[in-house]
Amino acid sequence: MEWVNETVVREFVFLGFSSLAGLQRLLFIVFLFLYLFTLGTNVIIISTIVLDRTLHNPMYFFLAVLSCSETCYTFVIVPKMLVDLLAQKKTISFLGCAIQMFTFLFLGCSHSFLLSVMGYDRYVAICNPLRYTVLMGHEVCVGLVAAACACGFTVAQIITSLVFHLPFHSSNQLHHFFCDISPVLKVASYHTHISQIVIFMLCALVLVIPLSLILISYIHIISAILQFPSTLGRYKAFSTCASHLIVVTVHYGCASFIYLRPKSNYSSSQDALISVSYTILTPLFNPMIYSLRNKEFKTALRRVVERTIFLPQH
Repeated sequence: MEWVNETVVREFVFLGFSSLAGLQRLLFIVFLFLYLFTLGTNVIIISTIVLDRTLHNPMYFFLAVLSCSETCYTFVIVPKMLVDLLAQKKTISFLGCAIQMFTFLFLGCSHSFLLSVMGYDRYVAICNPLRYTVLMGHEVCVGLVAAACACGFTVAQIITSLVFHLPFHSSNQLHHFFCDISPVLKVASYHTHISQIVIFMLCALVLVIPLSLILISYIHIISAILQFPSTLGRYKAFSTCASHLIVVTVHYGCASFIYLRPKSNYSSSQDALISVSYTILTPLFNPMIYSLRNKEFKTALRRVVERTIFLPQH
């Protein structure tokens, strides 16, 4: 068998929506609307938190970082996907694919660690309220976000290096709409069991460690809430955690399905469908879950809008 030089694969072809050729224009319109709506809501959230002083506390600081992260996260994948839905040739260069995978993994892994930081913030707020401002000072919050990003950067760099140092001799067709780990590994000419194990272990650590920290935080939170004397106090405490729990369930549920199931259960169509949910739908719902149903945030948003409208008249 004659081997060709691995530089032959200079680009990859996306086949994620090839089975829906007749619906691609409709999908473009739907995904464009959802993308613009997601960008709009995240911009509103970040602007409101920055402009209203009553929201200058750790919980909303982390929410602003989360919104910024999700805005960048969707920007890495969705614009290219929208272009491909209208294009005849749905390709990405070898280097472009590596950059997309690294950026996507960096933001996704940082997102996982950031959710655990937000769980810790809720733990301190409910279990140690008298020392909350001391334990969660601005420098501590910035340090926690920096640590989450550093962990995400390290994991993304290792996985991307392992994947793109593999030889790509033959197929360049990815049954996906962006450069995710499994579709790219599938078209590699060969890969060692060691690299597969390292990638799987890193994915597991990124999911298991933050989720374990969140579970530990919530065990303490629930035990503390159950000791509250009033029903109203318990309800308010639970309501501040409900949004975080919903987002955690969706994020870790989708990510675990994609990255932690056995290779024998790999399905390109299933992965593409789940990927649409966590690249488009989850960033769409997260702002609404966290902020637009929050009375304190809605009051602050109203104040910001009123100041913006009436200030120029004075």
